[in-house]
Amino acid sequence: MGIFNNNSNSTDQSSDPSVQPGENAAQLANDGPAFSGLSGNELYCVNLCGYRAGNLLVGNSVFALGFIGGVGSNIRTAVGGEIAQVTNMIAQGRRLSIERFAQELVQSGSPAATGLTSELIFHPGNVEFLSVGSAIKPINSDQQNQNGFTSSSDGQELFCQIDANYMPIDFVFGNVAYSLGLARGLLGSLKEMVKGEVTQFSNIFNITRNLALERIINEAKNKNANSVVGIRTTILPVGISPVQEMVMIGTASYNSNPQVQNAANLVGGVITSDLTAEEMWNVTKMGYVPLKLVLGTSVYSLGFVGGIKAGFRNFIKGEIKVLSELIYGAREQSLKKIQQQAAEIGADDVLGIKTYIYNIGNGVIEFLAIGTAVKRMPNVSTRSEQLPPQAIIRDKDTFINVADISYGTDLQHQKP
Repeated sequence: MGIFNNNSNSTDQSSDPSVQPGENAAQLANDGPAFSGLSGNELYCVNLCGYRAGNLLVGNSVFALGFIGGVGSNIRTAVGGEIAQVTNMIAQGRRLSIERFAQELVQSGSPAATGLTSELIFHPGNVEFLSVGSAIKPINSDQQNQNGFTSSSDGQELFCQIDANYMPIDFVFGNVAYSLGLARGLLGSLKEMVKGEVTQFSNIFNITRNLALERIINEAKNKNANSVVGIRTTILPVGISPVQEMVMIGTASYNSNPQVQNAANLVGGVITSDLTAEEMWNVTKMGYVPLKLVLGTSVYSLGFVGGIKAGFRNFIKGEIKVLSELIYGAREQSLKKIQQQAAEIGADDVLGIKTYIYNIGNGVIEFLAIGTAVKRMPNVSTRSEQLPPQAIIRDKDTFINVADISYGTDLQHQKP
């Protein structure tokens, strides 16, 4: 959001974290009561950063699903990969909702917002792009003119991020819409394949998956940021089969430490990390800098198993060794890919590795591995010696609906 672009040369875009909760209480009431999405723990952490609660704000945009449906009908026999028309339409909807959130933020008189989200909600015949976040205001009047920001971090994560010296600039995202069709006719021919990786499909999926990462990096560069922290990756359907969207959201930030800038130069100018804010604080305290979110995907055919399925029908229990070996191979191949990516940029370790298996259909699976490559650097640490308990306490739900008959939206706990 252009109106929140900061000067990347600023060494401190926040107030002094030493401000204690409860100070300047008289000023807190100047604007009347705020209706905020911040929890008590979040408010405590935001206050440590020198901010107080503003209002919960919303921006949205509604698009007809007809366009996507028309595109989808033409791709059911595609080989897979990105569907640029759908990617662009979804990106446009997300940006419109974020821009409208930004307009509400300006009108509210708040310079910053935390916990900003970007969600797709499907209604009959259309899709709503929804952005929700909580405005925050400086406690002290002499901070009123400081640079503003929007962040995907909630109030607790915001403290961790700032205390680790990653100063927030703007909410950013990168997305890619792609076909799971993978040439359904071609998939049928895989049924006779011997076990092993389907290299051409692995290549398609690796390119496609990395497009979202490239796009969030480019958005960060446009904000004069040298890092994107707290990246969350979500894969979701876009209302029609076989199209899905992979979206990464995070906070474009700037770290003025020369060592962090050196680390950013190793990866083209922008660090990317999907470590949680608490994890990033911990590794920063230990002297590590995140370098790059790394991911690897391998596509394997299970089709060859179809011919021997009949042989398993009389088995009551026991290992299916051939399947064990196949899935093991897919996992190993994906892990090797992220290991290779980490080695290429000179990383010391890859942390927070998560692995997922997706059933593409017709006996074909995708195995995805994702994590953050890190490197130990000199003179890197946090501002505080330890995190306050409020920064790591997980909030508990106090409203629980087990009837599952509501049609509303939980504005406080949105997911990307």
